Amino acid sequence: MPPLRTALLQSSGRPGEVDGNIEAIEAAARRASEAGARLLVCPELFLTGYAIDADVARLAEPADGPSGEAVAAIAARHGIAVLYGYPERAGERIFNAARLVGPDGAASANYRKTHLFGDFEQKWFTPGEEPVVGAELDGVRIGILICYDVEFPENVRAHALAGTDLLLVPTALMHPFPFVAESLVPVRAFENQMYVAYTNRTGPEGAFEFVGLSCLAGPDGAVRARAGRGEELVIGEVDPALLSASREANPYLRDRRPGLYGSLA
Repeated sequence: MPPLRTALLQSSGRPGEVDGNIEAIEAAARRASEAGARLLVCPELFLTGYAIDADVARLAEPADGPSGEAVAAIAARHGIAVLYGYPERAGERIFNAARLVGPDGAASANYRKTHLFGDFEQKWFTPGEEPVVGAELDGVRIGILICYDVEFPENVRAHALAGTDLLLVPTALMHPFPFVAESLVPVRAFENQMYVAYTNRTGPEGAFEFVGLSCLAGPDGAVRARAGRGEELVIGEVDPALLSASREANPYLRDRRPGLYGSLA
């Protein structure tokens, strides 16, 4: 099975301007597709912006709303799967969500962030309740978490046990936490024997300063692609052959002793 070329869009887009952010997704999808990528990963809440306060409620849409349809059309037009973050409206509730559409434009998965970070998120969002959400693309099993979720080892291990090969993590990592992107994410990839695509916002936005440093980390703990601090489209490959060899050499999942871990829950 050939490697899955994956593009990470590091950008904060235009906070509060949905149409402008859809245009940014279109431009990135075109560039990524021309570079041979089959998957584009955008940051947390990329569709609307992160630090938009009450506009969260105003701009929230259902998963299959007009913006979702627009992104699906982009994916189909360029033949590339797209994962994007957005505020999802479901009745009276709003979720910090990420939606994956396939290269044919069909909806593949929709994940709602389960661990909300800080006062801002806890004010506007309802936490999701489904810990493992995934889909398949070109034979690669894809899972989704959002930002703070990946900092809980239980979340990533649940994906490993479910067979996730590539974990997509749209994020809004801010100062002073760059060590999450620099150190924690590669360790998560190694200890769970999977690839992790961690895609961040960048620069100042409201009261926040996003640190960039998006990365694609492999199951051997090595970073296959790394962005700097500014806007950037970085591309790396998810290699099923390396994944298989690494899992054979590092049998963490086989050597687990679940009977000893009951107290952790």
